[in-house]
Amino acid sequence: MTDVYRPLKDAFGRYATGVAIAACKAGDDEYVAITINSFTSVSLNPPLVLWCVERNASTFPAFMAADHYSVSILRADQKDASQRFASYQPKTLTGAEIEIWETGAPILKDRLAGFDCTIHERHQAGDHVILIGRVIQFDSIDGAPLVYYASGYRSEEPNE
Repeated sequence: MTDVYRPLKDAFGRYATGVAIAACKAGDDEYVAITINSFTSVSLNPPLVLWCVERNASTFPAFMAADHYSVSILRADQKDASQRFASYQPKTLTGAEIEIWETGAPILKDRLAGFDCTIHERHQAGDHVILIGRVIQFDSIDGAPLVYYASGYRSEEPNE
């Protein structure tokens, strides 16, 4: 099957992005996660971030029902985590690999940075929904990020 969107995807792929995991609570003791590269900061005051979720994603209903979500920025050595949550039916998060902060959204224990957010706004945008979140709590450590460019992973050392 030919992907009619491949030329556009290739052009979009020339913009290097970081790789992150967005996660939310999907049930009493269930958490879902999805790999994202659409994460960006929006505002410092109030502190806002956004990312986009595809309507066809298996996790879409959970994120539409959630009042909170988290974003965990991945380190250069976390390609396996990125690939794990990039599939259409990603595995659920386990309690051993997450922390629960103020909102109740799960944040990966191993991360370069973490953001605990409440839903601020949702915007319909083509085949995606833009989720804008107000940052309630965050952290970060020094380290190299996992980078995605031209349909492949890269790792970049931070400038010292």
